[in-house]
Amino acid sequence: MPGFILHVGATVICAHAGQAQPTAPNPRVRVGGQPVVTQAAPYSVAGCPFNISGAPSPCVTAQWVTAATRVRVGGMPVLLQDSQAICAPNGTPLTILMTQVRVRGQ
Repeated sequence: MPGFILHVGATVICAHAGQAQPTAPNPRVRVGGQPVVTQAAPYSVAGCPFNISGAPSPCVTAQWVTAATRVRVGGMPVLLQDSQAICAPNGTPLTILMTQVRVRGQ
């Protein structure tokens, strides 16, 4: 599905409201003045309060499982507003709350 392309300044959180940030954005292509993010870049998650029966099990990293089918940067698919990711170690999703709204991909 077409959607807006993710960039470094996009607001992304885990299912428990921890803040997620890309570890390796592509510095060569920019949208809204900020580098885009490709599927190859894992996200790191900070501030996840998740615990199971009192034992902490916070989201630490996330890997994207879906991305654009037609738009690539450096040979890798770019992330779109509707891309899906899974957090490790607990398997919960990331949620994209806000991104730039000028450049779309598919």
